[in-house]
Amino acid sequence: MKKLILITGAGRGIGAATATLAARAGYDVAINFVHDEASASAVCAKVEALGAQAVLIQGDVSTAEGVQEIFAGVDASGIPLRAMVNNAGVVGQIMPFTEYTEERLRRTFDVNVLGAFLCAREAIKRMLAHGESGAIVNVSSAAARLGSPHEFVDYAASKGAIDTLTLGLAKEFGEAGIRVNAVRPGIIRTEIHAAAGDAGRIDRFAKMVPLQRAGEAEEAARTILWLLSDDASYVTGALLDVAGGR
Repeated sequence: MKKLILITGAGRGIGAATATLAARAGYDVAINFVHDEASASAVCAKVEALGAQAVLIQGDVSTAEGVQEIFAGVDASGIPLRAMVNNAGVVGQIMPFTEYTEERLRRTFDVNVLGAFLCAREAIKRMLAHGESGAIVNVSSAAARLGSPHEFVDYAASKGAIDTLTLGLAKEFGEAGIRVNAVRPGIIRTEIHAAAGDAGRIDRFAKMVPLQRAGEAEEAARTILWLLSDDASYVTGALLDVAGGR
């Protein structure tokens, strides 16, 4: 039976790596993006080259309307939604906490927290309607326990909310056969560091990691796919660090 996975923010980084691995694992893949259609389309091409069906869906997770558009695309595919990865996220420029603006804070929490809550709600509704088990993986961050002082405390706090969301949903919907877990990546080689205004951050922080290197997007993606798989059938409510020991 065909099964669909929805990955939000799947055009780049961990989301794109997860889409490719999901296709290899036998999923058809719904690839969500907001602005960068070219990158998302390139991910679709990779998914289709692996023999899976790709569903390209534009939609902004930070609004209820955008989330409804995303799930309208999921429904239109006609494939039962069995898994979702709450991956979409933003980070502001590195700066002292006292310089944060209201606009920055609202954007961070609208995308990283409200978006994850709304997407999880819609995914669970569909999993319950299908009457079959399902799995959600939320992409949190090691920042949730490190706090990210002098850089992006708001981002760290938003990921702390994702950890709590994960625990609550795992307990509320475990009886229905829906597993909810989170991965907490550390220093991963993606575009997020440049987006925060410090492309050299990866190499500086890699020296603080016990494994003495940055992680790769596919390493985080492999952990996500394991949590979604039957190999993790007795794992729910887990907050799994993918941070090289940091």
